[in-house]
Amino acid sequence: MIGLDYTLYLVTDAPEHYPGGLLAGVAAAVAGGASIVQYRATTGTRRQLYETARALHDLLRPRGVPLIINDQVDLALAIDAEGAHVGQNDLPVEAVRRIIGSKKVLGLSITAAAQLNAIPAKTVDYLGIGPVFPTISKDDAAPALGLEQLARLTASTQMPIVAIGGISLENAASVFAAGVAGLAVVSALSLAIDPSAVARSLRETKPHRP
Repeated sequence: MIGLDYTLYLVTDAPEHYPGGLLAGVAAAVAGGASIVQYRATTGTRRQLYETARALHDLLRPRGVPLIINDQVDLALAIDAEGAHVGQNDLPVEAVRRIIGSKKVLGLSITAAAQLNAIPAKTVDYLGIGPVFPTISKDDAAPALGLEQLARLTASTQMPIVAIGGISLENAASVFAAGVAGLAVVSALSLAIDPSAVARSLRETKPHRP
C-alpha cells in the first residue's frame, strides 16, 4: 500500500476505556480524521480478538481507513486486514514480510538508533518511534526518547515515521515539528468524551508544508 495518510494513527486502547464502547469510539475518531487504525489488544480469548478485529474491519473498510493488527500476524491474515505491526520482541520483520506478502502494510516499533540500523532493506513500510513522552497506555514501554532524539531518528531515515507515547493536544505540534509523518495516539482519543473533536484538533496541529 503506497501513499498512506499517517497524520493521525489511532492505536486502540482497552475496550473499557472508551466511554461509548470501542467501536463507537473508533468510529467517532475516524469521523474526526483518524486516518489509520491499529488494533492492539492484550486481553481476551483468541475468538474474542478475532470477532473484535473483524467488527473493526467491517467498520473501517467502507470508510477507506486501513486496519493494522498489532503483533498477531495470523489474526491480520484471518480477517484480511490491510497490514500488521510488530515490535522488537515479536517475529522478525523479514519473517513477517514472508508471511503477509508484499501487498500488505508492515510497521515496526523502534525505541533506539541501533534498532533502526538493523532493519533489513525493503521489509518495512513505516516505523513507529517512541515513546516520545512518558505514557500510561503501555505497561512495558521503554524510557521516553524526548523530542530531540525523535528528531534525530526521523532525520536518519527515508521511511515514514509515526511518533507514539504520551502525545496530546498540548504537545502534538512540537512532535510534528520533529519531522514525523504522523501521530500515533491512544488515550488522548480513547478517554475523550468527544473523540471526533479531539481527532480533528490533533490533525490541525500538523503544519502545511509546500
